[in-house]
Amino acid sequence: DRLCHHFYFTQLPSDTRSEELKARLERRIVGATNRWRFPKDHFSTDLLALSQICTTLNVDFNEALKDPDRLCISKIQKLFSESFQNDDIQSGPADVTLECLGFKWELHHPQIFQSETLARLYLTALMHDTKSPSRELKKILKAQPSGTTEEKSPLKKIFISLKINDPAVTKVAFALALKNLYMTDVEMNVDNVLGVMASAHILQFDSLFQRCVNMMMCRLTPSTIKNFYLAGCKYKEEQLIMACEKWLAMNLVPLVGTQIYLRNIPQHLLQKVLSSPRLFTFSEFHLVKTLLTWVYLQLNCNIQTIPTHETVLVYFSSFSKKCCFLEREEGQSWMPLFLRLRLHGITSGKELEELRHINFFPESWLIRVTASHYHILESGGNMLHMTDLSTQAMRFGLLFRQEYNSYSEKIAIYGYFFEMKGLKLDATTYSFFMQRIKHTDLECTSNACEHSTTSLRTDRLVKYEVRAQTLVDGQWQEFRTNQIMQKFGLAKPSCKSHALKVRTTGIPIHASFTFLFPVS
Repeated sequence: DRLCHHFYFTQLPSDTRSEELKARLERRIVGATNRWRFPKDHFSTDLLALSQICTTLNVDFNEALKDPDRLCISKIQKLFSESFQNDDIQSGPADVTLECLGFKWELHHPQIFQSETLARLYLTALMHDTKSPSRELKKILKAQPSGTTEEKSPLKKIFISLKINDPAVTKVAFALALKNLYMTDVEMNVDNVLGVMASAHILQFDSLFQRCVNMMMCRLTPSTIKNFYLAGCKYKEEQLIMACEKWLAMNLVPLVGTQIYLRNIPQHLLQKVLSSPRLFTFSEFHLVKTLLTWVYLQLNCNIQTIPTHETVLVYFSSFSKKCCFLEREEGQSWMPLFLRLRLHGITSGKELEELRHINFFPESWLIRVTASHYHILESGGNMLHMTDLSTQAMRFGLLFRQEYNSYSEKIAIYGYFFEMKGLKLDATTYSFFMQRIKHTDLECTSNACEHSTTSLRTDRLVKYEVRAQTLVDGQWQEFRTNQIMQKFGLAKPSCKSHALKVRTTGIPIHASFTFLFPVS
């Protein structure tokens, strides 16, 4: 055999011989019995030790070769979960020393098998540093739960090392993650949960990682939404990403838009939210004001308080009138955000004039909106080129708070007047609907009747949908009507829409009303 191998080797091309020689030189001796292993193979383990461990764990060797680390670790995790309770094994001298972040952490082997990373390091050290890995593994698996008097065999102390380069993993956060190996009720807060989550990810400690995700979804606020969302993107945690997007879709205008934390919202998250059918806003103009404030905060990083709307208007009015802001070099990157707005939903002449005055939008956009309004008024309110309720509809909203028994807002659209209304029927039941009203029913001070035209048509065909959403125990409850086509008159019962009944313990309730005026 040796002669045959020599003949084969000498017949190989020189470059092939050098590669094979290099591969042979890269083999290294492991374990006290001088066993060989090839570190660049598709798995980096010792075949003899792996065979012994498979025999001990009753694992098929051929299956183990496909993914030796994961198969052996999952088998040991299952054995420990069936045999031990946390309280049984956290006392007594430590048998594992972990060196990490400049500290030495004293641990116990049953606990570390909750972490795939630590378990892999432990098994690797066990195979390399002992004469008989299977004998040491049998000692571990023969450990008795508390309540027995049988004396346990002493275990060889294993030293393992873990290098962490993630700046999110602090010593305190890592200590909390290790503490969770022993206890299931370790308290976390919003200040350290990101570090604990990063530690759990590195340790591959799945139950702790999921606990961090659940906590983040329940603790979303204007101050935490950015970091929690970015954490979801970093770890590709779709559940957390979706929770952040839903929360911001509900709270961008009524909550985040009123606080300085609006500055922190990433642009790509804003773009997603602006395209969401769940987006809540009191009106399209409220949404425009929120986005203008966001841009103002991006350009004025030293501002520490949320500016007034008048301050924002004065700021953008100060730019040169030669070119609108969105077409300037500093404004072009934000064009995609404003393309997602429905500017045709702004029908107030005063609001449109305000937007024209600050020279923020391209003039062609505002001309197109004004022309659309003119043609719709000329046709009696028919929205000839708008048919898709989910992407083109007028949208308005009510925020029904805990102290309300009833709440309503009035709107005017192309000479037709509507009242959006919410009623509290009992402790957990609410009703939301809209109804057509006469212009004479409006108060003189109402914004809805200011500079508004009045249609003389008695009937108005409306395609609409009513939606309500509220947060309960970290989960959004959603209620909605179908898309309904209804002819609204001025007298009962034709003046009232279908009522959306909502049963929930959640508060506040975000009620949205979207509608179009089809050709009639």
